[in-house]
Amino acid sequence: MLAPIFSQDWPNLPVVKAQGLYLYGLDGKRYMDFMAAFGVVNVGHNHPRVVTAAREQMERQIHGAVGVTLHESVLRLAYMLPEILPGNLDMFFFGNSGSEAVEGAIKLARNVTRRPGIIAFMGAFHGRTYGAASLTASKAIYRTGLDPFLPSIYHVPYADPYHSSHPDNPTLCVEESLAELQILLKRIIAPSQVAAVIVEPIQGEGGYIVPPKEFLKRLREICTSNGLLLIFDEVQSGFGRTGEWFAAQAFDITPDVMAIAKGIASGFPLGAVCARSELMSRWEPTVHGTTFGGNPVSCAAAVATIDTIRDEGLLQNAKKSGEYLLSRLKELKAKHKMIGDARGLGLMTAIEFIVPGTDREPNSAAAKKFLNECLSKGLLMYPCGLYGHVVRLAPPLNVTRQQIDEAMSIADQSLSVV
Repeated sequence: MLAPIFSQDWPNLPVVKAQGLYLYGLDGKRYMDFMAAFGVVNVGHNHPRVVTAAREQMERQIHGAVGVTLHESVLRLAYMLPEILPGNLDMFFFGNSGSEAVEGAIKLARNVTRRPGIIAFMGAFHGRTYGAASLTASKAIYRTGLDPFLPSIYHVPYADPYHSSHPDNPTLCVEESLAELQILLKRIIAPSQVAAVIVEPIQGEGGYIVPPKEFLKRLREICTSNGLLLIFDEVQSGFGRTGEWFAAQAFDITPDVMAIAKGIASGFPLGAVCARSELMSRWEPTVHGTTFGGNPVSCAAAVATIDTIRDEGLLQNAKKSGEYLLSRLKELKAKHKMIGDARGLGLMTAIEFIVPGTDREPNSAAAKKFLNECLSKGLLMYPCGLYGHVVRLAPPLNVTRQQIDEAMSIADQSLSVV
């Protein structure tokens, strides 16, 4: 009864309960969720504070179309977000998902600038709705059979250190990527015709790729000097995932627009377009809208989520635990030659599988066997990367060292089996 899009995914694990780091299967086993439901439950599954806030809001009001009515939780959330966002992003459009946030961001950019061009990056994943899919270039399957896409979309290389021609030289890696951007602006589309550049500060589906800091700094400079809006897609990297509220702060960059979602409300549907008020206020009324966006229950859950991250010191834990997790992954890399790279920032980490003895040849078969072996031992992770050869590890921000050690023990055993 479920579309193949659902039913052919992996692992289709029947779950009857979720709490904290753990999923409880119909098979009676307990599983460690080291993907935090794709980076959504950053404070863990069913955090009591979030559950209480949502329940109390449900008893008051479940739905209200923002603009027709106003409710306290959406205003409280809008008041809180500028305290944790980079720079002076202080005005918001609330939707239901990351894809919607991206759609809103590019509609805002085109409407305000009156320019058609949007530049994105190879390896990017921005969502599955038509505008977001037009920007996506992580796998051809996400675009197969769906043409035509939005016009005036261009893709240039991302600064990917491990796959660069200069893996040991971050500066040359950055130059290699941005040279293509400069050529695009000179030969294909003039800056005066470009509305925005959209980028994931850390690529997610593309392989959990952390670029050199210089890459985003230079990108900010190029956008500023050419009058282009810089959009950060922080759907996956936001709300403490990197050890800062947002990856923008980890890289010390302020974009003009941000698309946020996933970890914002601990599993309740919510996303947002964030921008400076002087920019957002130029977005013409009725050009965009929503029925369910900014739902009262979702916003109440988001307020509780932000309070929980702040009050429980989860940014600090994400930074500290992320450093420890990455050190353990690097130990596995040194021990098991099928791991070509271990990388990450905060609790957004990954290992990349290669065929030993080759020049970084992807080893998707080993990654798949590894994931299944880990799952049989009670550890859930998920693949990413072009060939599904990268395994992402992104547990909730309140993961403990003991839980990391348990997961790494399972990973070590599973690697030995593979």
